[in-house]
Amino acid sequence: MASITQLFRRFLERPGTIDLSKFERVVAEAGAREERIRALDELPAPSADDLPEFCAIMREAARRTLDLRPYDVQLVGMLAMLSGNVAEMATGEGKTLSGAMAAAGYALQGKRVHVISVNDYLAQRDAEWMGPLYEALGVSSGWIGQNSTPDERRAAYAADVTYGSVSEIGFDVLRDRLSTRVDDLIVPAPAVALVDEADSVLVDEARVPLVLAGAADPGDSVPEMAALVRQLVKGYHYELDDQARNVHLTGKGIDTVEQALGLDLYDTPATLTDVNLALHAHALLTKDVDYIVRDGKVHLINPSRGRVALLQRWPDGLQAAVEAKEALSPSETGEILDSITVQALITRYPEKCGMTGTAVAVGDQLREFYDLKVAVVQPNRPCVRIDEPDRLFEYRMEKDLALVEEIVEVHATGRPILIGTLDVAESERLALTLSGRGLECVVLNAKNDAEEAAIISRAGERGALTVSTQMAGRGTDIRLGEGVDELGGLYVIGSGRHTSSRLDDQLRGRAGRQGDPGGSIFLVSGEDELITHYVADEYAKGVPEHSLVGHAQRVAEGVNMEIHRNTWRYTRLLERQRGQLLERRDRVLRDNVAGDALAAAAPERWAELQESVGEDVLHEAARQIVLFHLDRGWADHLAYLAELREGIHLRVLGRLNPIDEFHKDAVPAYQRLLAEIEARSVETFESASVTDEGLDLEGAGLKRPTATWTYLVQDNPFGTEWDRILNRLATKVRRR
Repeated sequence: MASITQLFRRFLERPGTIDLSKFERVVAEAGAREERIRALDELPAPSADDLPEFCAIMREAARRTLDLRPYDVQLVGMLAMLSGNVAEMATGEGKTLSGAMAAAGYALQGKRVHVISVNDYLAQRDAEWMGPLYEALGVSSGWIGQNSTPDERRAAYAADVTYGSVSEIGFDVLRDRLSTRVDDLIVPAPAVALVDEADSVLVDEARVPLVLAGAADPGDSVPEMAALVRQLVKGYHYELDDQARNVHLTGKGIDTVEQALGLDLYDTPATLTDVNLALHAHALLTKDVDYIVRDGKVHLINPSRGRVALLQRWPDGLQAAVEAKEALSPSETGEILDSITVQALITRYPEKCGMTGTAVAVGDQLREFYDLKVAVVQPNRPCVRIDEPDRLFEYRMEKDLALVEEIVEVHATGRPILIGTLDVAESERLALTLSGRGLECVVLNAKNDAEEAAIISRAGERGALTVSTQMAGRGTDIRLGEGVDELGGLYVIGSGRHTSSRLDDQLRGRAGRQGDPGGSIFLVSGEDELITHYVADEYAKGVPEHSLVGHAQRVAEGVNMEIHRNTWRYTRLLERQRGQLLERRDRVLRDNVAGDALAAAAPERWAELQESVGEDVLHEAARQIVLFHLDRGWADHLAYLAELREGIHLRVLGRLNPIDEFHKDAVPAYQRLLAEIEARSVETFESASVTDEGLDLEGAGLKRPTATWTYLVQDNPFGTEWDRILNRLATKVRRR
């Protein structure tokens, strides 16, 4: 029975307080029917009208096809998702099977389901693994990946259940938005989104927009700028702010740069921009921390996962500056044709649900941004992992020495160890140090992420020593080797606390699956970035207190929450405008509204062409003209809004609300856009050459990009409004 505290929290609808007792009763009744269902030669089609029967059939179907008998808690998790919740299930509790059963349940109701994951590997693995279950239930399934062809994508989306990474599904939506023929469309109308690793997809990935660009010329880089700033001295020629997120030239630095270039920087804004970008790349972005260089290219590292962020890049100027810093050829640039945030992508779906091991910590965000509630499913077996208190040190060197000694001592017993580090550079330094002590380890970081699942699956073997950058192998079980139980199970060591307690919990959760023994500990110093960046003004020298470490994490989480919230305030209007324009575009694409509009606006020209070309040719020409100007106008509008947002912070100086000011300019700009699309379409129609063969696109000036490409754009951490007020924001959060 629920305690008074639980009932009160449930009344307040706090994250994780959903009452699951009704689902537990259904599952108990399903258990009573298990023997009868198992005795059947052929399973009947499950129906959600009889939930106990539905659960019993699902359980038997999984047993027969996958040799996996779902635990009661897995069925409870399935029912929680079928009710539109995010199910929090601990590591090793079988979320993949619960999610597949829930997806099948939605599909059997006639709803098309997209199972959305964090990467291609999990999408393919889970689709193939769960395939026999879907087949037995009469549900078709498929998956898409980065290398899927348009035909393969179309076939996968035609299935009842489609697995895909959030970026691939988002990119397909963006590409469809530029289609000029109905037959080229790939993504069907959305119905149900079932999000795997929901906290990672819906919160961590949600701050990075997905972009569709029209390929242009190779980017410009200025190698001499990279060489110049390399000669500058920190503290003399340039200074960093307190949180090391912004950098600026000192007076001496300006003099030195101007003398080297032989010009006045402030008379040449373009050169000043090049210098600033080169300085940002040099002083604030660190190789093997913020990015790695592989195959002659710069690859960004996802800050929440410590892995290569596929297809992710900074805005073009900064990307080129980093490439110049590393003496690489500049990558291709492009004009942004359209973009979509993860939040906008997911909210397209009428029904949403998900699963993860750490949802309660972001429950408020899931509710605020996605209208999703969290249902905490109790583990099948109690967790017996021993989580030791943090070990605290004043200096980082002390911490590093203690870390190595702890590893050496525990490894001598044969107990497997998984060490979570905060960045690539630290993982490689640690591996080198351990090698010097005669210990060879397997290093898992952004440089070998392709082998992640195979590496992490062996981390529980006797004597295994695995060093991993941040979170390792989500979705991959670590099974204990022979005799490891007696040694205490897998031992997880964190080399420092993350900016989110969720990431710490995910690392801890690698040990103690399904009642296995295990242990964890984190080592923290007063020189760690978490302390120096978020509570520097509250930390006096000495060993930091446990309460200060927790407070620093709450400050960091609060800052990220505010950034997410304010980013959505800006993009909400943009998405509303885009939605209205897409409705108009879809009508133009599918019907003859473009021809009807141009016939009304230019009746003489329409009548003239009608005499020489067929009605179908004329309507198709009108469609291509209007579609081009819709797409061209939207790209121009995006560029205008980006410039508007970049400069809106200046109005804060006049004590004006930046969001209100942004809306004040963005709304009339959209109204002008609609009028301009109509005027440009009529102007083109009046002069375009239309023959029996159709419209001469190039002759009419309607040439589209020769190629399009997709990427995720990492918000420029320098010079944007949010970084200029980050210190102020952190102070506000601390005061709260």
